[in-house]
Amino acid sequence: MKLKKNICLVAIDIRSTHNVGSFFRTCDGFGSDLCLVGITPRPKYTGDDRLPHLIESAEKSISKTALGAEKIVNWQYYPSSAECIEKLKNEGYKVIALEQNKRSKDLSKMKYKGKIALLVGREVEGLTEGELKLCDEVYQIPMSGIKESFNVSVTAGIGLYQAQLNKL
Repeated sequence: MKLKKNICLVAIDIRSTHNVGSFFRTCDGFGSDLCLVGITPRPKYTGDDRLPHLIESAEKSISKTALGAEKIVNWQYYPSSAECIEKLKNEGYKVIALEQNKRSKDLSKMKYKGKIALLVGREVEGLTEGELKLCDEVYQIPMSGIKESFNVSVTAGIGLYQAQLNKL
């Protein structure tokens, strides 16, 4: 499948099928494409070499949250984050990480032209330093509460919403 939209969400090594289902629904709501990377659960796709019972289990669990969006959102799978990021850059996407990091800027300051890919990573660990180095920019969502971060699917929704607002 080829990416079709100007905004793409990239989910790297996400463990929860419920988060993946939320990504599908959120991407549908914002009209975005989705890239699933690494160990991230995913529906069946052309060339899928997983065992049939694993595919069926993932699809069933994802669909509980996606509510059919997994059938209509344009998505791709990549075995590695480096491969995915390289392909996105070659297709003209500006790659933006949503991560708390010393390089991070306030998400409300994000302005861009053209195509962007928003990266979110592992539920607990986030994105690796190597992945962050491959990104063009890093943004974070300001936090007011006691907890240090949002759930990854909430972060994706906030990031996609902000991307819609801040397109030049």
